[in-house]
Amino acid sequence: MPKTNRSSTRVSATRAAVLAAAAAGSAQAFAPAASFGAAPPRALSRPAGRGLAAAPRMAANDEVERLRAAAKKAREEAQALSNELGKDFDVRSDKEKAADREAAVAAAAAAAKDLTAEEAASLSSTVDFNAGNAVEQNMQLDALRDSGDFVLWKSASKDQGLRTYPVTLQFLESRTAGKVNGESLGISGEMDVSLEDFKDATIAVVLGSTALAIGSLALLPENVGASLCYLFALIPVLYIGVGSTAPGIIAGAIAALRGSADEKSQLNDRICRHEAGHFLCGYLCGLPIRSYSADTDSGFPCVEFHPSAEGDASGRELKKEELAALSVVAMSGSVAEALAFGQAKGGGNDLLELEGLFRRSEEFLGAQARQDLTRWGALTAYNLIQKNQDKYEKLVEAFKQKKSVAECVAAIEGR
Repeated sequence: MPKTNRSSTRVSATRAAVLAAAAAGSAQAFAPAASFGAAPPRALSRPAGRGLAAAPRMAANDEVERLRAAAKKAREEAQALSNELGKDFDVRSDKEKAADREAAVAAAAAAAKDLTAEEAASLSSTVDFNAGNAVEQNMQLDALRDSGDFVLWKSASKDQGLRTYPVTLQFLESRTAGKVNGESLGISGEMDVSLEDFKDATIAVVLGSTALAIGSLALLPENVGASLCYLFALIPVLYIGVGSTAPGIIAGAIAALRGSADEKSQLNDRICRHEAGHFLCGYLCGLPIRSYSADTDSGFPCVEFHPSAEGDASGRELKKEELAALSVVAMSGSVAEALAFGQAKGGGNDLLELEGLFRRSEEFLGAQARQDLTRWGALTAYNLIQKNQDKYEKLVEAFKQKKSVAECVAAIEGR
């Protein structure tokens, strides 16, 4: 038993010596690092942990990049396939579309040229406006825009585009500093001829017919005087009949007789400003010209646009974007008049044509939607004319001088 205890004691002492030596060796091994202010072993284990955690993250990032590259390649293949099939399908993401738009705007700004009126006229004369071919016009003007020669063609539809939104008469008036409203545009329902005017006209017709009838009986031979008396007696009856069925005819006659028509010089200025407003906004919205002629009753140029870049677009309904552009062009003439004279008088036919175009909409447009779109068109036309006021004034002078379409385009694009 004593031997056994001594042996156990020796083993225990040996183990203790080994452990002490190991502890001393460990301390000596870490002594240099400690002398230079290194972190304790527990702190040293953290960077190793971070490295192990960073590896999965790096692998995940590589996987994300690989998936993005695969998605981009798939979109490119889908776009190529849609082009081969003749389908107009854009597979780009919203970010890619925004980036492409910004790049296109920057490229156009960098490539834009400052042309003189003569240089612009030389370029615009290469476009065939007389044939009325909408597709050909659109292609030729697009080429001039892409080359940086022309910068205002279709400028109203770039960036945000012609995005419509509801516009009330109060909002329209507030955004135009009170210059454009329902009364000045003639869309508020108020008439230039009041009820008092109709009463005065009725009294004048009755008294005038009576005086003429009596005068014919008193001054003319018996048979002739009697015949004329009956004829003059029928005038009030005819007046009441026309007034009850077509009051607009009577209202127009009253307005003409009371001298509400403009003087000739002011009338000419009004017509030119009206048509120049149509031309400017139609060009900015990118609508091809259908006809342009000075052989009108007024003797001044009159412009008419195609409803779309395809031309008349007969046999199909009109898209929302096309109706937006047409609303701007239709209201631009009246807006131009209202800005110059405070009251538009030549927009009646424009409103009728716009109403006919609304009926061709691919989306149903109720009464309220049509009113909103009409007022939005007026507001947008106001903004375009105000933004390009100097171009507009040059265009007005071009119309007064009865210049050609190419010269009118040069007035817009040239400096």
